[in-house]
Amino acid sequence: MKVSASFLNSKDVVKDIIKLNETDVDFIHLDILDGHFAPNKSLPFSELKHIYKYTSKRLDVHLMVEKPSKYIPLYASLNTEYIVFHLETEEDIEENLKLIKSYSIKAGLAIKPDTKVNELIPYLPYLDIILVMSVEPGFGGQEFIVETKEKIDELKKLLDTYNIDAIISVDGGVNDKTKALCTKASMLVAGSYIIKSDNFQEKITSLR
Repeated sequence: MKVSASFLNSKDVVKDIIKLNETDVDFIHLDILDGHFAPNKSLPFSELKHIYKYTSKRLDVHLMVEKPSKYIPLYASLNTEYIVFHLETEEDIEENLKLIKSYSIKAGLAIKPDTKVNELIPYLPYLDIILVMSVEPGFGGQEFIVETKEKIDELKKLLDTYNIDAIISVDGGVNDKTKALCTKASMLVAGSYIIKSDNFQEKITSLR
C-alpha cells in the first residue's frame, strides 16, 4: 500500500514537511482549497511553490477548487506526480484532464462521498488515479465514512470491467483501523493520523 501524507492540519508546516522528508512516505499530499468549492482555504501557491526547499518527495496534488484550469499550470511546475481535481466542478472535465497530461503529469479525478462511482465512466480512459473521499472535502481530522468501503469495492470492479489501470486512492479519516475498509485501494492519504503523532515513520508503516 502506498502512503501519501497531508499536512493540512499542521501547526508548523515547514517543520512537518522536513520530518516527512526523512520518512519513507511515498508522496506529500497537497490539499489545495479555494474557499469556494469547500469551506476552507489552504496556503497560497506563492508559499507552496517553495516546498522543494524542504522535501525531495514527489507531490500528490488534490485540487478542491471551482476552477481547476487556473491551478493546474501552477502545480504542474512543481515536483508533481499526480494532479487530481473534482468530478463535481463545473469546468470541462475532459479538457482539464488533457491539460494535466499535456505537462506529462498523471491525471485523476476525486469524488465526494455522495457522488456515484458510475459518473466516472466517461472519463476512465484519461485517468491514472481516482481519489475516493471518505469525508466531506474541506477539513482534516474528520471521521471516516464507513460506507466508503462499498464505494471502493464498486470502483475496483468498475476499473476491472473496463480494463483500466488507474490506482484507487482514499482520503479522509484514514488510520490503522480504517485502513481495513480500504483493502481494494492502492494508496491511502493520511493527515492528522501522521502529523499529530510523535513518530511519523511509525504511523506511515502502520498504514502499509
